[in-house]
Amino acid sequence: MDLKSGYPYWTVKNGLLANYPALREDLACDVVVVGAGITGALIADRLVRAGFEVCVIDRREAGWGSTSASTGLLQYEIDVELAELSAHTGEADAVLVYRQCEQAIPALLRLARELGKVDVRPMQSLYYASRWHHRSRLLKEAALRQSHGFDVRVLDRAQILDRYGFEAPVALLTRLAAQVDPYQMAHRLLARVVRRGGRVFDRTTMASFDAGNRGVKVRIDNAGSIRCRQLILAAGYEGQRLLAQRVARNRSSYAFVSDPLPDGPGPLADCLVWESARPYLYVRSTRDGRVIVGGDDDRIDLPIKRDALVALKVEKLRKRAANLFPSLPLEPAFGWAGTFAETEDGLPFFGPHPQHGSRVHFAMAYGGNGIVYSQIGAELLCARLEGRKHPCDKLFSFDRLNRS
Repeated sequence: MDLKSGYPYWTVKNGLLANYPALREDLACDVVVVGAGITGALIADRLVRAGFEVCVIDRREAGWGSTSASTGLLQYEIDVELAELSAHTGEADAVLVYRQCEQAIPALLRLARELGKVDVRPMQSLYYASRWHHRSRLLKEAALRQSHGFDVRVLDRAQILDRYGFEAPVALLTRLAAQVDPYQMAHRLLARVVRRGGRVFDRTTMASFDAGNRGVKVRIDNAGSIRCRQLILAAGYEGQRLLAQRVARNRSSYAFVSDPLPDGPGPLADCLVWESARPYLYVRSTRDGRVIVGGDDDRIDLPIKRDALVALKVEKLRKRAANLFPSLPLEPAFGWAGTFAETEDGLPFFGPHPQHGSRVHFAMAYGGNGIVYSQIGAELLCARLEGRKHPCDKLFSFDRLNRS
């Protein structure tokens, strides 16, 4: 599956950070994690720290799939507003999801600092009403979050214009957000997995697996096999191919990174900005003074069609961002597109599916908050393998599809 096109900034910036061997022998371990992107890396690192013997495999080079195309936004706010999520799950469970996301951001920041050499920065997040009729919706959203103790400040039109230089009827400012180089962080995590006794293999394709009462046998293309007690499928959007049931729909998203701005990114230096319309525009800066602009998502799920649109989409994004921030000279340096997936309620899936039994776990961190979801999912899966409960077990399980 072709997950990206163009020139994602992280791979251009970092190059090939590490080279792992291909598997050429039979192995046995506690857990096999399929997928060496940021989701698989977070899960593998958490399990190794818990004492599990872990083997990670990926059919590409590590981090070379969707991770390299991610724009690395870390927010407790998910694509589905708290009020809308409450309509799906009930208010108490919606608040629980937001609270888990809120706790995941400082956990990711601590983790990045422990690893070292990870480009990560705490930021603020500005969610603005890009349509005048969205004003009342955002004010109700702010009131709901504030009633549950979330740190959110309402900015009016004058305050937005004064601080950020563009006009909007209202915006919600939150101080808990961050941005990260996801490709870099995935490699730092995998390196620590190896240092602590785990094994990582890239260019190693899972051909099939057989799950039984005592364990799972994972067969490798043109090689041997791995016997394990538990299998975790962190293969991103490709994981849907292993299920007969449709659990999400693939979409395409587009982005570009500018040349370094001579006078810096201005109001974007410490704030990432996104809008209330869907699909939404989002804008963030980088440590070297560039600006990343993304969005203009569409329903295209054919790589050849998506790839043909990159130049057109980049120009459209540039014009929209330039209208929002006319003082910033945004000249695209690299543009790219990537696949992402949406679930009906905006929540991810972590855990077993009835189709494959209790020893095969899916890690589907779908939605615009994938890295934050992956951090929660790593804790959830570790708890499950240790026989403990996690607050989001039911909310992130496939069982909710049968309840809707």
